[in-house]
Amino acid sequence: MNLNIVVIGLSVTSSWGNGHATTYRALIDAIAKRGHRVTFLERDAPWYRDHRDLAKPSTWTVKLYQSLPELARRFGKLIRDANLVIIGSYVPDGIAISEWVTTHARGITAFYDIDTPVTLAGLDRGLGYISGAMIPRFDLYLSFSGGPVPKMIEDDFGSPLARVLYCSADTSLYRPREAQIKWSLGYLGTYSEDRQPLLERLLLAPAGILPDQRFAVAGSQYPEHLAWRENVERIEHLAPTLHAQFYSEQRFALNATRADMRTLGFSPSVRLFEAAACGTPVISDRWPGIETIFMPSMEILLVSETREVVQILREMPEERRRTIAENARRRILADHTPEHRARQLEAHYLEATARRCRKSTRPSISPQMQVTEI
Repeated sequence: MNLNIVVIGLSVTSSWGNGHATTYRALIDAIAKRGHRVTFLERDAPWYRDHRDLAKPSTWTVKLYQSLPELARRFGKLIRDANLVIIGSYVPDGIAISEWVTTHARGITAFYDIDTPVTLAGLDRGLGYISGAMIPRFDLYLSFSGGPVPKMIEDDFGSPLARVLYCSADTSLYRPREAQIKWSLGYLGTYSEDRQPLLERLLLAPAGILPDQRFAVAGSQYPEHLAWRENVERIEHLAPTLHAQFYSEQRFALNATRADMRTLGFSPSVRLFEAAACGTPVISDRWPGIETIFMPSMEILLVSETREVVQILREMPEERRRTIAENARRRILADHTPEHRARQLEAHYLEATARRCRKSTRPSISPQMQVTEI
């Protein structure tokens, strides 16, 4: 099976303030290695243009477009003839693009929701990238959240087929590095207002209690007015090529989950997988379903309060710290590599194809149909 796949996503060329980039890169690399042809279409936004950090892919293609009419004009035939067209969350003008793609594409259409908890929480208020009315029009809904969430998307929002597709860690990039420990606890992530109280409770407050230990926060878009303690190193942005070194220089990595993700549960972030792949033990906040990803106390350390973090940093024996890290990395290699995700995507595609063959829910599109503008 060699598929022609088109992905229309937020940004794969820049990881600046954009956690989607490493998720897309890992998945698409793995898909291409399995013999599929992949083209990624990205709106040429100035804030990503100024922070490109993707080396030119050798096994897949990236194309930039400036406007919706240009997308239809230049890539209409490619989209129409593809076996699988995937539209990602947070794509600019995503609703208009989704309406056009689900009307014109002859292959399977999928919505890849890398922000499922945010999406489901915001549908009633209105979102720019997806609407409740669009969900049933996709053959397949690929959910960032697992557990009961895909069934909820089918039952409550009318998706004909919803399946989980977690992010993953590119183990060729995210792997242990030889490094001296610089920080007792580090965090990598773009600023989010709803996540900041958690970061303050689980990293900044412990830093205040442990002035003899060092901490680090890396990521973009943090407000200038935030005050940082003297023993907290602030790093504005790290390209993905520097992530593994950053994680390897920490005794522990913090995973802090956004509010909608904690509420919905079953929503592991890409940073959780990447830190574990680097052989750094992870301290994480608690949320429903995390035990389905990593085994608590054996592969991950779960905390709720400042005192729990302080106790770990003060008291955990080095041998146990290393054992937890090794167990988590083994779990990544066993269950959460890009190759696992690529095979899962193939299985979801085949299931959607079989479902369409059994019961077509859309009118056929004439091969001679002319491409129209969005």
